[in-house]
Amino acid sequence: MIVDLMRHGEPAGGQRFRGHGCDDPLSETGWRQMERAAAAETGWQRIVTSPLARCRAFAEYLADERGVALSTAHDLREIGFGAWEGRTRAQLQEERPEEYRAFYADPEHNRPEGAEMLDTFRRRVAAALDEYVEGPGRDDEHVLLVVHAGVIRAVVGGVMAVPDGYLFQLDCDYASLTRIHRQPGRGWRLAFTNRPAAG
Repeated sequence: MIVDLMRHGEPAGGQRFRGHGCDDPLSETGWRQMERAAAAETGWQRIVTSPLARCRAFAEYLADERGVALSTAHDLREIGFGAWEGRTRAQLQEERPEEYRAFYADPEHNRPEGAEMLDTFRRRVAAALDEYVEGPGRDDEHVLLVVHAGVIRAVVGGVMAVPDGYLFQLDCDYASLTRIHRQPGRGWRLAFTNRPAAG
């Protein structure tokens, strides 16, 4: 089995914290980024997408273009950032400097107010993988997940047994591709991560 994870492209509205409480559509640039990423790959038999618009719109377009089945997995939405939703880094550094510094020093134990805990997030992502990727008759599939940076970090973290506090050290650029694969009777392996879109 091969599972590719594509991060959404650049959203409209510029850089800011978007968890599952803030959802902007893709910008024109973001759409083109995802088109380039998808153009370099063939062979996907199924597509599974986050329900958020910045993933779902392109996944629907790609599934229709390729003639493959599409599923929407609610639990593959991005991690919730609570009070930081919709805020830029500059705004947080000005308005909540101590909270901002504490988060980046220890994101596991210094979550923003109302934010989803990392262990809770990882469990829901793992449960979504069990439901939409694992299972009898799926060992030979090549599946695309259209998701978020946090989801990709959680999946890679699970494969590599990375502790919660180190997940944010994994770079995950817009429209980049990450691949995990597994042979019957063996665990998941990481093939590559954060591969940029062609062109």
